[in-house]
Amino acid sequence: MALQDKYAELINTANASGATNLQVREQDNVLYIDGEVPSGEVKDKLWNVYDKIDPDFRSGDVVMNINVSPAAAATQLKVTTQSSNLNIRKGPGTDQPILGKAGHDSVVTLLSKYNDAWFLIRTNDGVEGYSSAEYLTAL
Repeated sequence: MALQDKYAELINTANASGATNLQVREQDNVLYIDGEVPSGEVKDKLWNVYDKIDPDFRSGDVVMNINVSPAAAATQLKVTTQSSNLNIRKGPGTDQPILGKAGHDSVVTLLSKYNDAWFLIRTNDGVEGYSSAEYLTAL
């Protein structure tokens, strides 16, 4: 089965949810999905569809490079780690690759709450990803 067939629901959901600049390509047995969505909730919906097709994201055959539009409404949060930086991950889970870090006591933008444990955030430098809600506090 081609990867675009396996992940058709994910691609269709992205299209139906208002994703722009959506590009889907298959290379070396990996499906790359790039684009921009109108809100953090839409990005969370895509991760939920992905998790349904490939529980716990075990196959490793999709790379979702989906970002939330800079125009999306957002709230500011403070990083409240003990002293270290906060990991920002590709997806909601400690098994997801680290994209960057947010400094202790820095301010980040909340894009959505994936669940009670994981929030989708963006740093002032533009790094967007999921972080543990445990270390984020409302301003």
